Amino acid sequence: MSSEAVIEAGGLGKAYQIYKSPQDRLKQMLFRNRRFFTEYWAVQNVDLRIGRGETVGIVGRNGSGKSTLLQMIAGTLHPNSGTLRVEGRVAPLLELGAGFNPEFTGRENVRLSAAILGLSNGQIEEREPAILEFAGIGDFVDQPVKTYSSGMYARLAFAVAAHVDADILIVDEILAVGDAAFTQKCMRFIHRFKEHGTILFVSHDTGSVNALCDRAIWMEGGQVRAEGKAKDISLAYQAALHGEADGKSFSLTGRRRETPRQRQDVRHEAISNSTKRNEIEVFEFDPDAPSYGAGGGRIVKVSVESPSGATSVLEGGHEVALRITAETSSPLYGPIIGFFVRDRLGQNLFGDNTFISYAHTPLDAQPGEQFEAVFRFQLPYLPEGDYSVAVALAAGSQSDHVQHHWIDDALTFRAVGGAHEKGLLGIPMHAIELTKY
Repeated sequence: MSSEAVIEAGGLGKAYQIYKSPQDRLKQMLFRNRRFFTEYWAVQNVDLRIGRGETVGIVGRNGSGKSTLLQMIAGTLHPNSGTLRVEGRVAPLLELGAGFNPEFTGRENVRLSAAILGLSNGQIEEREPAILEFAGIGDFVDQPVKTYSSGMYARLAFAVAAHVDADILIVDEILAVGDAAFTQKCMRFIHRFKEHGTILFVSHDTGSVNALCDRAIWMEGGQVRAEGKAKDISLAYQAALHGEADGKSFSLTGRRRETPRQRQDVRHEAISNSTKRNEIEVFEFDPDAPSYGAGGGRIVKVSVESPSGATSVLEGGHEVALRITAETSSPLYGPIIGFFVRDRLGQNLFGDNTFISYAHTPLDAQPGEQFEAVFRFQLPYLPEGDYSVAVALAAGSQSDHVQHHWIDDALTFRAVGGAHEKGLLGIPMHAIELTKY
């Protein structure tokens, strides 16, 4: 990432005039020296600096000002206050089909959008076949786009943006409407674009923000509430969402441990010398890791064990037991303990919880009592890298529960060696057969 800023904003703001009735709008046109409206500031006092090559996530509730901010950066809205400087060609993927003429065909809209984004007639003609192939909408390309589904709109819009040599790519929730295969194609393009371009990525999926973004900005009420590392901002945002949904006052506590304290196992050297073993070194439970919750109980211990007992070195493909101990501070009926295993980008690889197993026989925990959940499973083969385990204590059901204590990086571990190099993880196989007939 370059230190050169390609997007800079100072005191940026956008206000809309809100009228109580159509008559007030007419009065305003006739009597300009009087005010018949109230001002609504969708964005206000935003200071922003984004460097060349950065990928920045923007999170926030609906109506927090995210889309308005992006539209000003894209040039489709003009600010009412502050300064804004954008360097380079911007390819915006904002509201579905924004900039498309519904009466035009897909092919005509491709040419129109590409021209608006700065391509010459010769460039459009040269790239049109590649754009249409990327979109993959077949004969519908010569039908009016008003007949398109939401997924077809997304395909066409993304295909154009992918072929205009943009310096800045703005993606605002457009991937949420595509099918799985096309979404994966778009994500592959985004990962390639990250190597040379700047990306602003808006999503309600904090896992995607963590996976893609270097840092994140949290918008609320038209202003920047917080900005920082993607994982830290995502955690704070999730805590606020849970607090709003449950009517609780959640506290966000703890610190993120940058370098976990390593422990040496007596077998460490022997395992390290093996080229075939998937060695997984587990670090101690970090009670001070970032956490939030309503406080009806808390996680007090997390450990991973092999069948022979507690150890700091495990092996991919072997059976393990994840033990999570919780303690209540108020009565909890039907407590749920769960976990997620995440990669270094914060993507959820796998996880589970106790709800289904105990839905008909819920636990009744009184203040001061401790209880333990044990998850036994066959450990996948993991590519080399750092991983973490997020654990949580809740009460209620899968769909309607109160989050009492969520620890983001309760346990960390590091995978070294192993033959598995492709994909997010490797599944232990019961049998692999190759037969010639």
